[in-house]
Amino acid sequence: MTAPVRVLVVDDDFAVCAIHRGYLESMPGFAVVGEAHRGLDAVEAVGALAPDLVLLDIHLPDLSGIEVLRRIRAVPGPPVDVVAITAAREVETVRDAMAGGVVHYLVKPFAFSAFRERLELYAANRADLLRRASDAGAELAQSDVDRILQSRQRTLAPQRLPKGLSARTLDLVAATLRAADGADLSAVEVAERCGMARVSARRYLEHLDRTGLAEVRPRYGQAGRPENGYRWVG
Repeated sequence: MTAPVRVLVVDDDFAVCAIHRGYLESMPGFAVVGEAHRGLDAVEAVGALAPDLVLLDIHLPDLSGIEVLRRIRAVPGPPVDVVAITAAREVETVRDAMAGGVVHYLVKPFAFSAFRERLELYAANRADLLRRASDAGAELAQSDVDRILQSRQRTLAPQRLPKGLSARTLDLVAATLRAADGADLSAVEVAERCGMARVSARRYLEHLDRTGLAEVRPRYGQAGRPENGYRWVG
């Protein structure tokens, strides 16, 4: 039986770390070996724990994830794979992450299905490479190399948002829904908590619903007037 992929989860948000840990613990073939919430701690943990894979946030309080990536590459020992999991959508950041050798780039917020797809694809490719490496003198055909590289490149480009939607505001709305801990919130309630207009809040909530990160169901307020409630399901 193939040993599980040993994963270090790096994110400055403790709640997000817990979510990603929960995702991994629900997936066969993965084992979380540690968490880090600062860049320097992440570099130290890679040296101490020797994980197979690091889930790396780009926005960290002391070092950028890109700098962490560079330092990880300098840590002695077997190379570690990195999946960037971040709200950063800037072209330069994506380019730097690719240059640093990330195997996937997953843009927050995302559904569990997207997370699972990337991680399972990574695990399948890794298992294939390990199996081939165990055969003395084994070589990859061009078709094998193309398949592995294409699966990596297909998921590195950040998602495009509809015109008029801001990535930072989308992250704020998504975080607000997550913080509701399974409860429904209306567009009015989200707008109040985020300090934005109700119409704008509704647009972001509808986008999260369309992308499968939130679900909408009718609620009945004062005088029996129906309104939509949104719940985080990502």
